[in-house]
Amino acid sequence: MKETIMIVDDNQEIFELLQDILENEGYEVVWAENGEQALVKLEADAQPNLILLDIMMPHMSGYELCAQIRRERDMPIIFLSAKGKPVDKVVGLEIGADDYITKPFDAEELLARIRAHLRRYERIRKQTQEEQPPKETASPAITVLRFKGLEIHKETYSVYIGEQKVELSTKEFQLLLFLAENAGIVFTREQIYDRVWGYGYGSLNTVTVHIKNLREKLEVERTFIKTQWGTGYVFIGERL
Repeated sequence: MKETIMIVDDNQEIFELLQDILENEGYEVVWAENGEQALVKLEADAQPNLILLDIMMPHMSGYELCAQIRRERDMPIIFLSAKGKPVDKVVGLEIGADDYITKPFDAEELLARIRAHLRRYERIRKQTQEEQPPKETASPAITVLRFKGLEIHKETYSVYIGEQKVELSTKEFQLLLFLAENAGIVFTREQIYDRVWGYGYGSLNTVTVHIKNLREKLEVERTFIKTQWGTGYVFIGERL
């Protein structure tokens, strides 16, 4: 079955250019001219494998649309925008995008990044399926990692600070779980990116942004993730 890519861009010329590039590579293409139309199509029957998303659109910006999609869906989102300042890229990654490419873009690089993100999400999906026990032998037991002031429930993707449940995105949870399962070990940003996001194209700033988000959500009374200056990050929670 062909993989489907949704393009959300109010510029028809850009859409037609992208459509030619993607269809020549064998992808199905769905177009939404703005954020509202994209949400309608997603709620209807559009099930894209990846979304290419512009930022500057009328009524609803690409940032707003990305945030809404991330609350309910887990699929690769790549910003494709003329806004090329570092702060634009940081904001895009912080609200949940997997990658950020500036216009004008190189077609071969764009295709390479699309393939890399599709492979990465497919690996994660297969790994998740393999880790789930068969229904007939499934156990109701939940694996819980317990630290002082913090609980991580692996199977339910749930995190608690004391008695309070903390809402994390899928990637934030996977990042926290990776660090917690390897408590005391210092990892570079490159190592974290490879282990959590997988090999391929992407920005190491993604790691920095997700670490920042985790700290803001988790570290109210105590520190769990320490920055090892010049090296990377280490989980320092006290295991119970």
